[in-house]
Amino acid sequence: MADVPMYVTSEYTSAERRITPSWSIAQLKTKMEPITGIPPSSQRITLKTLTNETIPIEAADEETTYLQNYPLAPYAEFQIVDLRPPSARPNFNAAGVEKYVMPEDEYEKKTDSVLAWKKAQKLGRFDPNAPSHEQAKIAAFAREVEERGIEVGKRCRVGEDDTRRGVVRYVGEVKEIPGSIGAWIGVHLDEPVGKNDGSIGGTRYWGEESRLKHGVFVRPDRVEVGDFPIVDDLEDMEEI
Repeated sequence: MADVPMYVTSEYTSAERRITPSWSIAQLKTKMEPITGIPPSSQRITLKTLTNETIPIEAADEETTYLQNYPLAPYAEFQIVDLRPPSARPNFNAAGVEKYVMPEDEYEKKTDSVLAWKKAQKLGRFDPNAPSHEQAKIAAFAREVEERGIEVGKRCRVGEDDTRRGVVRYVGEVKEIPGSIGAWIGVHLDEPVGKNDGSIGGTRYWGEESRLKHGVFVRPDRVEVGDFPIVDDLEDMEEI
């Protein structure tokens, strides 16, 4: 079977990759590690189809279960969740590091770059059908926002994790996240266990500058709105 162009997303990653259906689940996880930074044993992978269906990529024997058994389709999405506790994950905050940016015209001349490879493989914006695929993906994110009732000001939790409760502060595109299209949800967490202070890439989406990291941007499928009040750590003191 031919390779399938698909999106790969995680908390730190949004990329496009060609997936080989003859890979086993174990092979897929190994190949996703350098892309996401998540060890295979700590990955939970879900296939999200263009019709918004979610299918867990898991099996009792991942060495002999192959991707061809799943409904892979061009520009569907592999969502990869890091199962490690937050304290065991790497901190990718590089706010204090000066970045080198290659001039765009110089980058376009390179023959060994990702851009050159995408041109040769007709991926992303070089795919003649890319606009229709992108519009479908944007529409799918918008549909998920509506179906989940996500609105600015609503209480929520992130990733089904009761320790990551907060308030929706932003709904929309975040141009500063490379390679991303469609809606992102900005959440101000009750506890400073986020990735930012409501700003990203020099653009502020809510709040004021702070050293505390209460902010996080996630895709709509990771947000659950509802009756999630602030957790009172002193609530059970009488049981000590």
